[in-house]
Amino acid sequence: MSLPHLQQPSFLLASLKADCVNKPFAQRCHDLETVIEDFPAKELHAIFPWLVESIFGSLDGIIVGWNLRSLQGRTHPTEYAIALDFLDPSGPMMKLVYKLQAEEYRYDFPVSYLPGPVKASIHERVLPECSLYHNKVQFPPSGGLGLNLALNPFEYYMFYFAISLITQRNTPITHHVSTSNSAYFILVDAYLKWFLPTEGSVLPPPSSNPGGTIPSPAPRSPSVPFTSYGMHHTSLLKRHIAHQPSVNADPASQEIWRSETMLQIFVEMWLHHYSLDMYQKMQSPHVKESFKPTEEHVLVVRLLVKHLHAFTNSLKPEPISPSAHSHTASPLEEFKRVVIPRFVQQKLYIFLQHCFGHWPLDASFRAVLEMWLSYLQPWRYAPEKPLQSADPQPQPRSVAEKWAPFVQENLLMYTKLFVGFLNRALRTDLVSPKNALMVFRVAKVLAQPNLSEMIQKGEQLFLEPDLVIPHRQHRIFMTPTLGGTFFSSWPPAITDASFKVKSHIYSLEGQDFQYKQMFGTEIRNLVLRLAQLICQAQQTAKSISDHSAETLASKSFLSWFRFGPSEMNGSYTGNDLDEIGQENIKKTDEYLEKALEYLCQIFRLSEAQLTQMMMNCGTAQDENGKKQLPDSIESEDGLILTPLGRYQIINGLRRFEIVYQGDTELQPIRSYENATLVRLLFQLSSAINQRFAEQMENLCSREDFIGSFCRYHLISPFLAERTRHSPMLKHRSRHIQRPKISLRFLASYRTLLSLFMIFFIASQFCIGPLACTFLILLAYLLYAVVMTFFTERWKPHRH
Repeated sequence: MSLPHLQQPSFLLASLKADCVNKPFAQRCHDLETVIEDFPAKELHAIFPWLVESIFGSLDGIIVGWNLRSLQGRTHPTEYAIALDFLDPSGPMMKLVYKLQAEEYRYDFPVSYLPGPVKASIHERVLPECSLYHNKVQFPPSGGLGLNLALNPFEYYMFYFAISLITQRNTPITHHVSTSNSAYFILVDAYLKWFLPTEGSVLPPPSSNPGGTIPSPAPRSPSVPFTSYGMHHTSLLKRHIAHQPSVNADPASQEIWRSETMLQIFVEMWLHHYSLDMYQKMQSPHVKESFKPTEEHVLVVRLLVKHLHAFTNSLKPEPISPSAHSHTASPLEEFKRVVIPRFVQQKLYIFLQHCFGHWPLDASFRAVLEMWLSYLQPWRYAPEKPLQSADPQPQPRSVAEKWAPFVQENLLMYTKLFVGFLNRALRTDLVSPKNALMVFRVAKVLAQPNLSEMIQKGEQLFLEPDLVIPHRQHRIFMTPTLGGTFFSSWPPAITDASFKVKSHIYSLEGQDFQYKQMFGTEIRNLVLRLAQLICQAQQTAKSISDHSAETLASKSFLSWFRFGPSEMNGSYTGNDLDEIGQENIKKTDEYLEKALEYLCQIFRLSEAQLTQMMMNCGTAQDENGKKQLPDSIESEDGLILTPLGRYQIINGLRRFEIVYQGDTELQPIRSYENATLVRLLFQLSSAINQRFAEQMENLCSREDFIGSFCRYHLISPFLAERTRHSPMLKHRSRHIQRPKISLRFLASYRTLLSLFMIFFIASQFCIGPLACTFLILLAYLLYAVVMTFFTERWKPHRH
């Protein structure tokens, strides 16, 4: 793209906008790269806001931009590669950012698009505790609307990049998109690895001036008076520069601001949508949810959590001499020590609290669950590798004692969120393989050797009386200080550890928080309820599996030769799992069995408790040995569900048989029946029943063999039994026991085909139609006599 340097910036901007319409994507990116290299910062300054918006989309979501969240290499390989190269941490776009950063330009970002708690505090003239907003709030000019943040180019670029995950939600997607393979997800990972490196230090940005440096943001005088709240900390950058005679003396201290700024922006835009006060207000069911995170949003946050663990675990071993530490620790190393407790812990905790309480009770919660479990296991992202074992089923590794400080300083993440998960699990259908898998995953993680002991130790430290803690007058409960670290050796005095646990809990929940022990009686009872539901779900899955096997067997070829209306009074015993298949039902049983085993390990449930629990599950089966009815009581009007019975039906644990309770002759015509024959045979049956009703009743009332024979044919042998397992009203059951003849089975195509095949085979043996009909009637008569004899003999005594 050849553009003269003398043209005005407005012409440059107009030319680039025209190129967006007339040129393909690859050519536009090449031209932009040329412009960034050739034009001075003064002219690039005018196009920067437009360029950022054209890439990441507008804040109101109207302009889509490059749609990085849907851009994948599988569907658009060329555009995917070009976009990643252009937006790479060392690519042309970041070169433009650093070029403008050197000139200290500022760009306005509307406060109205900031997360809810930040926006509310700024409008109330209360300074947010995050240093990212300090000295940046600008009053609008005369006649202007709304407050703005005055951001430097790097902050402006990162704000737009982070918020595009939130604002571009309604983008139309024409194909299935895998979040982990999208260009946006790959860029997040690249920025994290570049600005929060696990090896080495942050690479310095390219400078347009040989030997020069890109200045860090200079403090600005506030444009609006604010009242600061909270015990916020000064920036790490300011802390280090305050001890340096010259900024250029230590390049690392100059460049640490990019790492801190990027992390703060990611945390603010992705996690800080709920404050503690707002979360407490949202416990009311009448409060409308202000922000609903998506599954994609949670997956990106999980990527951030995993990388922060790896970043923190890359901390070099602390020197033995305290004086050596004060002189040798680099800004990046000190940043690693405080990055999680200072910048992430509180906002992530409230974010997870909200998700556990408001996320739909479906399988999409798996994303939230895995993000939570990733945070709970920093040892998974430690540089040391587990030893390879020759055992095909290696035992889970014990959690090393060095992780005890992390567990104790994040106690609520383990205990209170576990209670939140229990409350969700008790309301879900554990027969579903996906729900069973989530219970299994949580139980497996918490059952890691030595982890439950660490959690119990943390609870004991919290419950330690304050009176035994010395030298507490000059200390207040607050978030961990700069000197805190996960790997530093803790003082031997247990009181100091107790203070840190209490500091963590009170800083997240407030001084009036009433803590519920994870291993206390109340939570243990919830675990027992979950174990009971697991047992019930295992029984339900087994019954569904057995039913599926029976259904498959009943569809065999030989079933075509059965006589009688087998489908007329059949009940629907289906379930959503019928479409899943035997293999997934087997997985469900395996997940639930292992989850129950892990829960027994964590909470030390004995065999006697499990046996008693299974007896209380209502494992007694009905007379058929298979189906279990919902818990109910029998009344004059039929069965009435108890609260437990309603719960069992809602969660799919038990169900009534859905049986057609009306006149079998009046059922809708089925697809396997001939409509004309159904109507003709119904008229014939009705005429016979009306003409001989009194005689049939007299015959069925006899106590001899003739009476039994007539009852076997004229009264449904299954209807009364099924009525006992149905919530049908009793007064209705008395009207459907009258004897009658039903000829509808002759309208079935299966019956007609069977008769045709019998007549055809008989004709091959020179047996005529009349003789064949006589033989069929004779064979059926013998069959009916035998069945009548056994039916009367085995029929249970009924009052």
